[in-house]
Amino acid sequence: MSARRIIPLPLRRLLKSAYSRFYAKLPVPWWGAGTPADKYAASLAFWKARHAQDNGTFRNAHFQPLMLAMAEETDAAFTDGKVVADFGCGPLGSLVWARQATARIGIDVLTTRYLETFKDDLCSHGMIYVRSTEEAIPLPSSCVDILFTLNAVDHVDNLPAMASELLRILKPGGHLIGSFNIGESPTVTEPQCLTEASVAETILRHLDIVSYRIARQGPAGNRYKHILEGDQEYRQGEPGHLWVRGIKRAAMD
Repeated sequence: MSARRIIPLPLRRLLKSAYSRFYAKLPVPWWGAGTPADKYAASLAFWKARHAQDNGTFRNAHFQPLMLAMAEETDAAFTDGKVVADFGCGPLGSLVWARQATARIGIDVLTTRYLETFKDDLCSHGMIYVRSTEEAIPLPSSCVDILFTLNAVDHVDNLPAMASELLRILKPGGHLIGSFNIGESPTVTEPQCLTEASVAETILRHLDIVSYRIARQGPAGNRYKHILEGDQEYRQGEPGHLWVRGIKRAAMD
């Protein structure tokens, strides 16, 4: 008799969730990172476990207060009539709150797999989901007014290429609003160890900075506690969150 018949469904879901979270956070082995397929499989397993935990649907109400805090805005009006995108969006519907935007675009390397696995969720979000590769985003240059990215840049394999693509699709005068995980050791799903310097070199030097905040990571279950509370105590090299809002210059360096 298979384990699926022996182990009750709630316990199977719990075990699957625990395994997925453990595997996704495994450190990169000494001989180097695994293949992109390994990373994608771990990421998809994580989202499947999250979907099961949420009783077969994804919750996304938390994105509005979080993204407004990142942007230092009090309501969604700044997105009205704008083309708004989220790079590394996942399958949760991160932009459902920007209801008056001209277009809401989710960009993710796993979009096709999300559609195969979570079709009903994605079709209910009112978003356009676009599948990128590790080096290119299939959108026209200078087409996005507001570009969010939330804990996504450390997931990419080719940081300079993806940074260049983020800047390419953003309009001159457009706003990039990012949350970057700083000082974390590479893992199976997050192969980049971002630093303030690496983010500045690849992305921020092409922007006029409107807002720049950094804080140490909060406790498990409330990782953004310190930065949300305005506690910007941070020691170089420790795990932290960097929140930046910048405007793309008309002429890039």
